[in-house]
Amino acid sequence: MKPKTFTQEIRLEDGRTITIETGKLAKQAHGSVVVKMGNCMLLCTVVSNYNSGHVDFLPLTVDYREKFAAAGRYPGGFFKREARPSDGEILTMRIVDRVLRPLFPKDYHNEVQVMIQLMSHDENVMPDALAGLAASAAIQLSDFPFECPISEARVARVDGEFIINPSRAQLEASDIDMIVGASADSVMMVEGEMNECSEEVMVEAIKFAHEAIKVQINAQIKLAESFGKKEVREYEKTEENEDLQKQIHESAYHKCYEIAKKGTSKAERSISFSDLKEEIKATFSEEELEENGDLISKYFGKAQKEAVRELVLSEGIRLDGRKTDEIRPIWCEVDYLPSTHGSSIFTRGETQALATVTLGTSREANQIDMPSYEGEERFYLHYNFPPFCTGEARPLRGTSRREVGHGNLAQRGLKSMIPEDCPYTVRVVSEVLESNGSSSMATVCSGTMALMDAGIKMKRPVSGIAMGLISDGDRYAVLSDILGDEDHLGDMDFKVTGTTEGITACQMDIKIKGLSYEILVNALKQARQGRLHILDEIVKTIDQPNENVKAHAPKMINLTIPNEFIGAVIGPGGKVIQEMQKETDTTIVIEEEGDVGVIEILGVNQEKIDAVIEKINNITFKPTVGEIYNVTVVKILDFGAVVEFVPGNEVLLHISEVSWDRIDKVTDEINIGDNFDVKYFGIDPKTRKQKVSRKALLPRPERSKKPRNE
Repeated sequence: MKPKTFTQEIRLEDGRTITIETGKLAKQAHGSVVVKMGNCMLLCTVVSNYNSGHVDFLPLTVDYREKFAAAGRYPGGFFKREARPSDGEILTMRIVDRVLRPLFPKDYHNEVQVMIQLMSHDENVMPDALAGLAASAAIQLSDFPFECPISEARVARVDGEFIINPSRAQLEASDIDMIVGASADSVMMVEGEMNECSEEVMVEAIKFAHEAIKVQINAQIKLAESFGKKEVREYEKTEENEDLQKQIHESAYHKCYEIAKKGTSKAERSISFSDLKEEIKATFSEEELEENGDLISKYFGKAQKEAVRELVLSEGIRLDGRKTDEIRPIWCEVDYLPSTHGSSIFTRGETQALATVTLGTSREANQIDMPSYEGEERFYLHYNFPPFCTGEARPLRGTSRREVGHGNLAQRGLKSMIPEDCPYTVRVVSEVLESNGSSSMATVCSGTMALMDAGIKMKRPVSGIAMGLISDGDRYAVLSDILGDEDHLGDMDFKVTGTTEGITACQMDIKIKGLSYEILVNALKQARQGRLHILDEIVKTIDQPNENVKAHAPKMINLTIPNEFIGAVIGPGGKVIQEMQKETDTTIVIEEEGDVGVIEILGVNQEKIDAVIEKINNITFKPTVGEIYNVTVVKILDFGAVVEFVPGNEVLLHISEVSWDRIDKVTDEINIGDNFDVKYFGIDPKTRKQKVSRKALLPRPERSKKPRNE
């Protein structure tokens, strides 16, 4: 018997609908929904163990996968099975995780797994915008302790009009691409890119998305009510000891306050807090430590957090002694690495990023092969965060989700400033060498300088800053250029990149409910001041892109040829093009675009590049009917001579077209190596071959008069 299904419909302003369905699939999961928009269908399941794990954090795993079968495709490569997630899938996992995580109770330590799968693809629907809605809807049908429903929506702006969940075609015409995550009363997450939009426009876009999210949340509540809302499960709560907490607070708070007020470095501060913690633990007996050791550490951390936050709110002093709107000291350097195509160092306080730029042809483009999108990136950025940058020693486990996310944010911040006519594929790699807050924004700054050092004609330089927030009731402080500890102890992490003209990318995570738009606007205004200050420091080091690429860097020349000549340039089995590359130490790439062939020539030596251009021009040379050309004899035949218009472009000069006089041998008139003019007559209708004539340019002898027979 077919099970009963429950559905809710969400109608967008433009008439499109989103449907949430449950009851048919995956009923053994603790919550499951199918979200449908057009032909796009996402299946989301949620499961949480009933036993608490032996950890002091929420073991939440969000997994998002796009099945190739959903788009009627096979996985690429030899191994025909979906394996490790793509960067695009990881980015979707991150935006969902960041909204869900704060809404679980802080003492809920049961493992939670959220799995979202694209089961059917619609080319007019971008599935990542529906992932947050699917996750929250499934949780609402479960018995998890979860504060309130949330949702996510993508917002774009086309011709000044905002659009919710645009198609990819609409997104290409948009100057904003943002995903907003929110509850009914609070914005919790923002991530996206803009084409130098103002702070005011960005806030408008967030508000517009928030209104659409409220409708999606109401649909989730109605679905849960119709399905039957489950009782929230009981779970093992963390042990608390109010007397012990009060004791630790009295012992630690004021001392933590004084340590924080000293304005020391990260290492000094860490040692001071660690020594104080050990001092307090020494006041307890071994039996007490064995029984309550974890609680003592927990309550010390709580007292430390309260002291640091109060210092900022009451005195406006931060951990390193700065004012709330003050930026750490900055120093920069370009052209640091002699063999790279471009390089730079950006250091801000105890955060340092070394960026390199590599230039290449379209062959080096980053290929994107996902069920929901196939394409390539001619500009991309990779971010590396080795353990030594925080003074740690830990195993290397490959590229982390965090590295993918931070690299993507920096890439989005820079890419709109790369000119459309840039001939190169450009790869930026950021190596974070020191980290104490906002290494992704340091990557944006070092990336900007490295690109200009490489001679990439950026429209405008880009800088980035990370903003924080500490709030308590009506009191709040917005912090510019936050430290790692301020990120951990604060209520917001808001990263903004931009130029003098506007914002190019942003990422915001809010850890508290009820953040007002007033605070958001103030944070954006303060971020702008910080961005421009950092930008001033950048342009002191390099104010304009270098006029040319470096001497050892490859030069790129683009040519277009009629597509009828593509085969001739490539040659049989690629012989011609391979010989050209070998002889000139260049890389040559040919792509057919419409009725022309686009040729990329990449090489270090300009003379050798010119030699390639000359060879291609010779191959593609096409004479014009009626024109006169100077030719060279390269071969003598019994019935004529082979002459060259240009090297490699030959034509037969028939013996009858050599001279007006009848000649028995071609060599009576011309020899190999001779140069002379010929007239081009096009294709001979009789022979169907090209015809040239020497005699047509010679004076025609007068005909002798025959005597009349009388």
